[in-house]
Amino acid sequence: MAGVRQAYGAASSSVASQAAFRPGWFPRLSVYVLGQLLGPVALLTLLLTSVIWLVTILPLLDLVINRGQSAPTFLYLILLMLPTPLMIIMPIAFFFATLITLSRLAGDSELVVMASAGYSLRQLAAPVLAAAGIVMVLTWICALWLMPAGQRALRDKVMDIRADVAGALLNEGDFNTPAQGLTVFIRELSRGGEIRGILVHDNRDKKRPITYVAERGMLAQTPAGARLIMEDGTFEQAEDGGAKLLVLHFQRNTINLDQFSGPASATVRKTNERYLPELLWPQEAGINARTRGQFFAEAHNRISQPLYCIAFALIAMAAVLRGRRQRGSIALRLTLASLAAAGLRIAGYGITGLAQREAVLSILFYLIPLLGAAGAVAVLMGYSPAAILARRRQNREALAA
Repeated sequence: MAGVRQAYGAASSSVASQAAFRPGWFPRLSVYVLGQLLGPVALLTLLLTSVIWLVTILPLLDLVINRGQSAPTFLYLILLMLPTPLMIIMPIAFFFATLITLSRLAGDSELVVMASAGYSLRQLAAPVLAAAGIVMVLTWICALWLMPAGQRALRDKVMDIRADVAGALLNEGDFNTPAQGLTVFIRELSRGGEIRGILVHDNRDKKRPITYVAERGMLAQTPAGARLIMEDGTFEQAEDGGAKLLVLHFQRNTINLDQFSGPASATVRKTNERYLPELLWPQEAGINARTRGQFFAEAHNRISQPLYCIAFALIAMAAVLRGRRQRGSIALRLTLASLAAAGLRIAGYGITGLAQREAVLSILFYLIPLLGAAGAVAVLMGYSPAAILARRRQNREALAA
C-alpha cells in the first residue's frame, strides 16, 4: 500500500509539474477537480428540485384531473414551473456539493498529494470558482429569462384550462360544476365521443332555473366555440318562483358552452411573471408606489442571487482547507460552514421587505454575499478568530519565555 501511495504521489507530481504550470493551458488537476464538483452539483440539484417539484405540482394535478386535460398538458405545465425552484436550489446545491467534494478529496488525502506536487491554493480555487461561475450563469438564465417566461405561459395556460368548460364536462358519473350556477352530469362517455345520459341544470337565474335532460349527445368544437349537442330530451323551466313548470320535448338541441365561461380578466402581471426591464421600469398605468417598490426589490433580488455561489464556494473552501485535520474538528467546521451559509442566505431573504419600503436598501442584496465572500477569504488567509487567538497565545508564551 505504501508503494502504491508513493507511485501515486510521483505520478501526481509529474502531472502537476507538466500541467499545473504550463502557460495557456487549464491544469489537468483543475479539470479533475472541476469534474468532481459538477457531478454532485447536478445530482443534488436533481434531488432537491424533485422534492420541491412534487409539492408544487399538486394543485396543477387537481386542476388537470378535474378539467379533463391530457397527460401531455400536465407535463407541459410542470415543465413551465421548473425554472422557479431551480433559481433557488442551484446555489444551495452547489454549496453542499462543494462542501462534500472538497471534504472527500481531503479525506482521501488527494488534496495533500496535490499540495505536495506543487498545486497551490490559488490553483485549487480556480476550478471551484469556475464551477461557481457555471452555476451563476445558469441561475441568471433561470432568474432573468426562463422563470418569467415559464410563469407567463403557465398562467395563460391555466386560465385557458379554467375557461374550457367543455373539458370540465368529461367526467363520467360526477356532478360537475364548471361554472357558478351550472351543474352537469354525464352518465357514460363512449370511445367514439358519444355521450349517453345528460343532465344540465342552469341555476344562474334563481327565479327561472332551467334543466336539460337528454338520452344522448356529443361535445363539439366549432369555430364559434364549444357546443353541447343533445338529442331526444326534454327542456324544463320553472316560472313564477316554481309555481309553474314548462316542459318541452326536443329531438335535437344545442347549448353554447362558452356562455358559462367568464371573460378572462386583464390584470397586471405578477412579480414572478415580469422580465427585468418590466420590474425596473413598469409601464402600466395605475401602479402604486408600494407595488413599484416590490418590483424594484425583486429586480435586485434576482440580479444578486447568483452572487451567493461565489460566497458559498469560498466558505466551503475555508471550512475544508483551514484548520486541524482531526475528525471532530472537521465535523465542527463543516457544521459552522453550513450555518454560516444558511445565515447568509436567510439574511438575503430577510432584507426583501426592507428593500420594498426603502429603495436605497436594495444595495444590501449585493453587500450580504460580498461580505460573506470577504469573510471566507479572510479565513483562507489565516485571519479566522481561532487563528488570531492562537497567534496571540503564541506571542504571549513567547514573551513569557
